[in-house]
Amino acid sequence: MHWKNLFSPITHMDTKQVQSFIESHPEGTYTLLDVRQPGEYEKARIPGSKLIPLPQLLNRLAELDTEKPVIVY
Repeated sequence: MHWKNLFSPITHMDTKQVQSFIESHPEGTYTLLDVRQPGEYEKARIPGSKLIPLPQLLNRLAELDTEKPVIVY
């Protein structure tokens, strides 16, 4: 199975839409998934985000709660 099949895609959420989503949902009810490289994550990240670099995502899917919305950036 391709990893993209596990997500219900939204074609685009701008920064304000993501911020609104985060503000209107309690922490822990969603996952912010950062798929960048570790060096990029260390330079800047959204607080509370989880780092799984894109090349590792397929092997680490079990770390994601499939019952929660996942915002990928």
